[in-house]
Amino acid sequence: YKNLRGSEYFPYPLRPLTYVNQNETDEERQFRRVFQQLAGDDMEVSPNELMGILNKIISKHGDLKTDGFTIESCRSMVAVMDSDSTGKLGFEEFKYLWNNIKRWQGIYKNFDADRSGVIGSDELPGAFKAAGFPLNEQLFQLIVRRYSDEKGNMDFDNYIGCLVRLDAMCRAFKTLDKDNNGTIKVDIQEWLQLTMYS
Repeated sequence: YKNLRGSEYFPYPLRPLTYVNQNETDEERQFRRVFQQLAGDDMEVSPNELMGILNKIISKHGDLKTDGFTIESCRSMVAVMDSDSTGKLGFEEFKYLWNNIKRWQGIYKNFDADRSGVIGSDELPGAFKAAGFPLNEQLFQLIVRRYSDEKGNMDFDNYIGCLVRLDAMCRAFKTLDKDNNGTIKVDIQEWLQLTMYS
């Protein structure tokens, strides 16, 4: 399983704390201070803590329609971001997730053209493409069935949860596609370990 969750799979540095502290920018130091307040004594963010953080943030944004991040969606986000399989997010893992959520929030607002607070099915393909995921029609329809409501609208928490998973699955595939030919070969254990902890 390590070859599926090794450092290549994660686009952030897995470096010793002493190295990081000596080479951080002022912005990174400020973010680390915020992270320390959010993460608590163990310096890692659990699914419950992530749920509290995200729901506190979206409660301040009335223009984002959502029924809130559930514990299950937060468990899934933690799992696909968890490079060392601790069940929690360390600093670099959380920073990568946080930066993506901020970027995707901007895209979400841009593509909510009618300011309804949700992204309609006609707006979704552009929103996914802008986030870096141009989807074919078959995959798009599957995602709509899984993450949208019965009218085809996607709210904020489902949009973010879907993108976090898409991003992680694409990174995993690229890591396993050693010769970059667009195909991979995995055995049953690798497949189960990759898909069940996500």
